[in-house]
Amino acid sequence: MPLPFPDPLTRNPLTLPDGTAHAGTVFLSAVIDHPRFVVGDYSYASATHPPADWAEHLAPYLFPNSDERLVLGKFCQIADGAVFITASANHRRDGFSTYPFAVFDHATADGRPSLPDWSGPDTILGNDVWLGKDARILPGAKLGNGVIVAAGAVVRGEVPDYAVVAGNPGRVVKMRFNPDIVGRLNEIAWWDWPIERILAAEAAICGDDISALDGFTS
Repeated sequence: MPLPFPDPLTRNPLTLPDGTAHAGTVFLSAVIDHPRFVVGDYSYASATHPPADWAEHLAPYLFPNSDERLVLGKFCQIADGAVFITASANHRRDGFSTYPFAVFDHATADGRPSLPDWSGPDTILGNDVWLGKDARILPGAKLGNGVIVAAGAVVRGEVPDYAVVAGNPGRVVKMRFNPDIVGRLNEIAWWDWPIERILAAEAAICGDDISALDGFTS
């Protein structure tokens, strides 16, 4: 009999053949405690060298007082080295210099002319998004459900559901399925099902026969 699927608040859900937990793979809902970071159930990240602070590791410029949020849907998969570059990393770029003089003098930083407007749109990943190794997600990017981001890609703007993005700058190189299938997958929204139902439908969810997946919706 298979072991019960790990609870989404399990820190290290991956068990190695010797029975020990793999320290470099975490369910993010168990390790992220950040007021501007929102994580859906079962989304995980991996790292060759596990960090002490996963929020800082993944989004080093997302601060507790940042205006924007980083929102991840359910069942996202984040490979080693993927990073979110949020709007709080920005410099002014409308004048002659981009140098942030004011950040080195916090006592008088407010209102200084070298600071940009750090407010920015939220960065949002849909459900079942896969970020490849060393991917970079830029401020305000919105990735739809089922998106795959190739290793090393630099992604900005909006990416449609079930697109594959590659390159720098990132561009859509293919769509995984035709529009009718994409629409039906979004209607089915298997990621919102109870985990027991998801596991029962594993073959259909991981296959490419929409009628088989439809069979679990009735």
